[in-house]
Amino acid sequence: MKVREIEVAVISDIHLATHACNPRMVLKYLKSIQPKILVLNGDIIDSWRFSRNYFPKPQLKVIRQFIKMMEKGVQIYYITGNHDEFLRKFNQTEIGKLKIVNQLILDLDGLKTWIFHGDIFDNTIHKTKWLAKLGAGAYGLLTLFNKIVNRILKWSGNSEVIIYKSISNYLTKKNLNLSKFETAIGNAAISQGYQTVICGHTHIPKEKDITIQGVTIKYLNCGDWVEHFTATEYFDGRWHLHYHDGLDDETQTDDIDLPEKQQLYQLLVKELVFANTL
Repeated sequence: MKVREIEVAVISDIHLATHACNPRMVLKYLKSIQPKILVLNGDIIDSWRFSRNYFPKPQLKVIRQFIKMMEKGVQIYYITGNHDEFLRKFNQTEIGKLKIVNQLILDLDGLKTWIFHGDIFDNTIHKTKWLAKLGAGAYGLLTLFNKIVNRILKWSGNSEVIIYKSISNYLTKKNLNLSKFETAIGNAAISQGYQTVICGHTHIPKEKDITIQGVTIKYLNCGDWVEHFTATEYFDGRWHLHYHDGLDDETQTDDIDLPEKQQLYQLLVKELVFANTL
């Protein structure tokens, strides 16, 4: 596998600890790049579903890959999102090469980039959080059902289907006015003097210029690793929206364990402590 050297990679919405997560796709992407900075732009660990004790080995491998990258000198910024909001009380906490923040400002080639998850501009999250959590739970059930259906179809020699994608896109557009969302973010970025703004949250990758009162700013949404498998990358003096084309390896079966809370906690602590001692 050819490894690409880039300055910055930004990924969001992995949703570890859920059935919607695609850990092998995430791993293939992470192993295909060699960034100086990796930004985890929110909803990396899904605490809304974490209480169900679902954290299979392929997903733990994603955590281990983050640690391996830090061992090699990669600076990782973990920007908190609404699904991992429990980390917001640890804002500015540093553990070795890992730093937890609520937002990140990067000065690249004299231009300032503002990176944050984006949920702060989603009124649905703040006004009807229970509805958002209900939707997240329903989405998780849909993805699990979709996986079961596709395994049956593959076994019978039929083509796979995507059940949850069209439904999730419909719900996102119905509950979140994307145009207003993007304009509000662009307005906030321009008022603070940034030239580029990067968010996640919507799961819809986007790259566009937003012009407000004669001032133009570049807006990027890094998408997600549930459906679109996209990232924003900085190299050659500019930001790029990258679509990962690596196919998931279905020849390997998911080695699914359902560890107890205490066991899972000990595993994660062991990984973090090990990384901090290097």
